[in-house]
Amino acid sequence: MELGKGAVLLATEINPQTQLFVDYIYQKLQRDLCIVSPASSREAAGFVEEKQDSRTVVLLDMDHVDEKIMQAWQAQYHNRPQWVLTAFNLKDEEHAAQLLGFIQLQGVFYRSDSLELICKGIQRLLAGDYWMSRTLMNRLIDFYRRQQINCYRPVCGITQRELEIIGLLGSGASNTEIAELLFVSEHTVKSHLYNIFRKINVNNRMQAVNWARQNLGPPPPLSFQRHDRTSSSH
Repeated sequence: MELGKGAVLLATEINPQTQLFVDYIYQKLQRDLCIVSPASSREAAGFVEEKQDSRTVVLLDMDHVDEKIMQAWQAQYHNRPQWVLTAFNLKDEEHAAQLLGFIQLQGVFYRSDSLELICKGIQRLLAGDYWMSRTLMNRLIDFYRRQQINCYRPVCGITQRELEIIGLLGSGASNTEIAELLFVSEHTVKSHLYNIFRKINVNNRMQAVNWARQNLGPPPPLSFQRHDRTSSSH
């Protein structure tokens, strides 16, 4: 096995089974390996900063990650191009497809994958390749094509301001936080939400977020919206 630069960061809960997995990966790949809690994306960022000149495959254990945690990892990922964000312990391809609509992944591993196959996938990811099936890649390409088209045309008559609000909903922001981020009143946010729900024919925030993921793509991280926003009228 040809060794080179690159590291592996595993975000999971530590237990005897995990330790066996880690030992095997390290023995086969002989690369720096760090284990962190799934909720410790900032701690992971510190490890990656030490590896600035090399790629780091970040393996997110989907058995221990919820949407809020995924948003935190996505936010860290946007700041660190050397990260190769991947997910493992996925149930099946449908699970992977749903996840790819929420977070930007370069590789996926399933519960049924052997340790040997996982090691092979990590090697390919460290070499700069994607690691997912052709059918899943085609679904991903179709998803981004729809997302690109929607960037250039109105969707269901939704305004740019309403698109911003939908994106913030997907990032988990409350009405108060949305109002602060967009420099509008909370009453204005509620009015926009009413109009959004009516236009896309949904009844609540969760349905609106699910609609957005299917039609608009994953929302940008909330931290970036705070940093990049500019004042505009409503």
